[in-house]
Amino acid sequence: MAQEQKTIIATPFNDPPRLKPRRWYWITPVLVLGLYACVMAAFFWLQRLHEGSVMFVTIDQEARQNRLLLVVVALSVVIVIALLMLWRYTRYRSQAEAALIAETGFRRAMEDSMSTGMRVLDMQGRIAYVNPAFCRMVGWNESDLIGRLPPYPYWVPGKHELHQQTLNNMLTGRTPSSGIEVETQRRDGSRFTARMYVSPLRDPKNIQIGWMTSMTDITEPKRIREALTAAHERFMTVLEGLDDAISVSADTTDGMELLFANRTYRRLFGSQTSGHEELLAGRRGRYTDESVEVYSASVQRWFEVQHRMLAWTDGRRVRLQVSRDITERRRHEEESRIQQEKIQITSRLTTMGEMASSLAHELNQPLTAISNYSMGAVAMIKSGNADMTKLLPALEKAAAQAERAGKIISRIRDFVKRSEPHRQCVQIQEVVDNAISLAEIHARKRHVRIECQIPTAVPDVLADPILIEQVLLNLIKNGLEATDESSLETLIVKLIIADEHIRISVIDRGHGLADPDRLFEPFFSTKSEGLGMGLNICRTIIESHHGRLWAENNPQGGTIFCFTLPCAEPDSENQPHPSEELSA
Repeated sequence: MAQEQKTIIATPFNDPPRLKPRRWYWITPVLVLGLYACVMAAFFWLQRLHEGSVMFVTIDQEARQNRLLLVVVALSVVIVIALLMLWRYTRYRSQAEAALIAETGFRRAMEDSMSTGMRVLDMQGRIAYVNPAFCRMVGWNESDLIGRLPPYPYWVPGKHELHQQTLNNMLTGRTPSSGIEVETQRRDGSRFTARMYVSPLRDPKNIQIGWMTSMTDITEPKRIREALTAAHERFMTVLEGLDDAISVSADTTDGMELLFANRTYRRLFGSQTSGHEELLAGRRGRYTDESVEVYSASVQRWFEVQHRMLAWTDGRRVRLQVSRDITERRRHEEESRIQQEKIQITSRLTTMGEMASSLAHELNQPLTAISNYSMGAVAMIKSGNADMTKLLPALEKAAAQAERAGKIISRIRDFVKRSEPHRQCVQIQEVVDNAISLAEIHARKRHVRIECQIPTAVPDVLADPILIEQVLLNLIKNGLEATDESSLETLIVKLIIADEHIRISVIDRGHGLADPDRLFEPFFSTKSEGLGMGLNICRTIIESHHGRLWAENNPQGGTIFCFTLPCAEPDSENQPHPSEELSA
């Protein structure tokens, strides 16, 4: 420890405070004593003069008594005045002492109630003063700290050099005004982090006599700040690592201001607001919770964009935009759509292949009739007995059979030809009639009658007629195959109007379903030779039309296949569907 030197700082713990002395307070008693001496001298002078003077010999005794009384009165007046002056001074001194005691008590109360630790060092680094808060903070008593030189008892062992360097910076006035963080050890060995502020201590003559330090325990605030900083870093790491482009903007008088942009946004659009404005797609002021797909011409990519209004840290209403790159997803969806179309075409071709023998039989009838009518007409002409009344009906019947065969071939061609999906406002009864006309070829072979139950005034639906015809034909064909083991030879196609949808049911009286929930799974089939893709394709087609396809057991035996289609809006005719615009 360095050699102790006497501090020049007076403290209530070392040198008790003294009243500032009044320089001329002694004049009053001196003046009183002087006046009293003058009076007594005058009295003795008069007595001597009376004894040695002839003039006074003739003065009678009464006059001498009067003079003596006058002297006594004058002396009494002087004494009274002196006492009053002494009383005034004593009163002033008592008031000053009482004010000093009150001020000292008030300052001491403030020192005791402060939660900030206060410490005073003299110019040599000696501790001259500590308040109770400082003592509570470090765990050392006031008597243990007053007069101590470095190293102080609350310094952390092993870090004395660092503490000494901090103290040297403080004694030379090189501490920042924002304060410094110091680690301190309590008497019980526990440690805490404190922020210390340093300011010079000056006397009334503006001469620096030491350093005043204030210290606050910031262990808990520092822990909270570090936790918030760590949470912020984790949050920013997550935001910066997202593949979505996240940006926050606010509308100002000078235009749009970009408040935040993560790494993906900066990589795609830079630090400008152009990308944010482009992805708005003209929807400024109109926001919903639904996401929209927007094409960015600047980066030539598709984005799924979501917007949300929220309050910024300064209270402003700002716009949060989350944009997900869906270019690859759209490409895969387009490839899937093309594959789906190929599968649908293959399914239709497979259906026609399965019905080939029935179609051949169906076409054989009109072709045979045409051949017979034509041969009969030729024979009549060759024989020379061409009777027009007999020849003309034969040719008309041959033409009717040719038209019948042409309709069958045309219907098959329309069903199996490859075409782009096109949703339009169609009459569902016409779609049902076409599907039944194709299915009747298969039904007649199985000796099953198809009964159609369609109410009057059926609204139109927004659908692709070829795809819906494919679904209905597949369901009817499955129902016909299910009736092979049934004695009932009727299959019902029923149409019901339900709210804004039309429900079409195919009801058979076959063997029913053991596991309806797995019926629409890919590659699951109840047929030994089936691939298990027909019903899955049908469900995909119906769901793409915003409908629903399901199967349930018929309470009377058999199975009921149902699917719904949304009714067309009155003004939806000849209007392209949104899905067509997206697929364009």
